[in-house]
Amino acid sequence: MAARFTVTYFVRAADEAEARARALDIALEQTVEIPRSVVPKGYVEDEILGRLENLHKDPEGRQGFLATISYSEDDVGGDFLQFLNIVFGNSSIKPGLRVEDIGLSPGLLSLCTGPRHGISGMRTRAGIGQKPLLMSAIKPVGLSTAQLARLAHDFALGGMHFVKDDHGLVDQRTAPFDERLKACIDAVGEANAKTGGKTSFVPNVTGPASAIIERAKHAQALGAGGVMIAPALAGYDIVRTLAADPDFSLPIVSHPAFSGANIVSPDCGFSHRAFFGTLHRLMGADAVVYPNFGGRFGFSREECQSIAKACSVDIGGPKAILPAPGGGMTFARLPEMRDAYGNDIMYLIGGALLAEPDLVSACQRLVASV
Repeated sequence: MAARFTVTYFVRAADEAEARARALDIALEQTVEIPRSVVPKGYVEDEILGRLENLHKDPEGRQGFLATISYSEDDVGGDFLQFLNIVFGNSSIKPGLRVEDIGLSPGLLSLCTGPRHGISGMRTRAGIGQKPLLMSAIKPVGLSTAQLARLAHDFALGGMHFVKDDHGLVDQRTAPFDERLKACIDAVGEANAKTGGKTSFVPNVTGPASAIIERAKHAQALGAGGVMIAPALAGYDIVRTLAADPDFSLPIVSHPAFSGANIVSPDCGFSHRAFFGTLHRLMGADAVVYPNFGGRFGFSREECQSIAKACSVDIGGPKAILPAPGGGMTFARLPEMRDAYGNDIMYLIGGALLAEPDLVSACQRLVASV
C-alpha cells in the first residue's frame, strides 16, 4: 500500500451528522468522483478512495467542524498539479469548505523538493547575517525604462537588499521587458560599485506561458539576483519547475496577485498559512509576498503571523522561506512589524519610500531603523 498524506478541511455544518456527510462527500469528490455505492471493491476502495480520519468541532468558534481526510500517494501519480487537484479540486467549487492544513508524506516530499535558497540563501546573497531583509519595488507602470532604472539605482544606493519590478510591469511599450531588465541590472550594479553593497535586481517574469522560463533564464544570464512570479496568474507548477531546474539557480519571489479569492473568506478557499506558507514552500518559492496587517488589504495580525510561522516550521524537508509582508507599509509600522515577526522576515516597503523627497536618504534611514 502507498503512503498517505492528509488534508484538514473546515466544513461548515449545523451539526456533526451534517459535517460527517459533507466530509465523506469530499473524500469521494476529490478522488473517485462517483457515488459511494458504485466505488469498485478492492484497490480503488481500499487505496484510492479518500478516508475520513478525524472529525471534531472547529476550535476557532466558526459554525462547523474540522475534517481530516487522508489520500494515497497513488492518487497523485508523481504530478504536482494532480496533488493540488486532490487537495482541493472539485470541492473548491462547493461553499463552506476550506483547506486549513496539509500533512505531507514521503512521496510528496520527494516530489516537492522546495526552495533552492530559502532564508539562509537569500541572506547569503544579500551579504548579511541574522537580520531582516529589505525589498522595494520600482513603479508605477507608465514610467520609461530610464526612469525605472533610476529608481532601481537609488534604491540600491540607499541600501535595499532586493529591488524588484512592480508586479504590473511586464512588457509594456514604455518599458519593454528586455530593455528594462538590462537597464535595471546595470543601474543596480552601478550603485553597488559605489557603495560596495550587494543589492540584487528581481525582474517580474510573469507573462505568457511560453515566455516565463525563457525570461527567467535570460534574467539569470544578464546578472539578475532573482525573479518574481505571480503563481496564481502564471500557474503553480511554473514555480516548482523553475525551482527544480538544474540550469536555473536564482531565488524565486512569489507575488499574491490574482490569489485573493483563495484566502479572503473565513470558510472557503485556503487558510492563510496553508496557501502562503505550506503551498509556496512546496512550489519552491524562496520568498512569499503577502499583504501585511494594518495595510490596505485587511489581513489580521494573527493571519499574518500564521503565514510567517508556516514559512519556517519543520515540514520534513523543504527549506524555510522568507515571509515578505507589504502593502501600505510605513516607517511608523516598523516597530510593530519587528515585534510581530522577529528577524526572519523581508520587509517590502515601496510607496512610503517613493513618497519621500530624497529616496536615497529615505532608504538609508530605513536600513538604520531596521
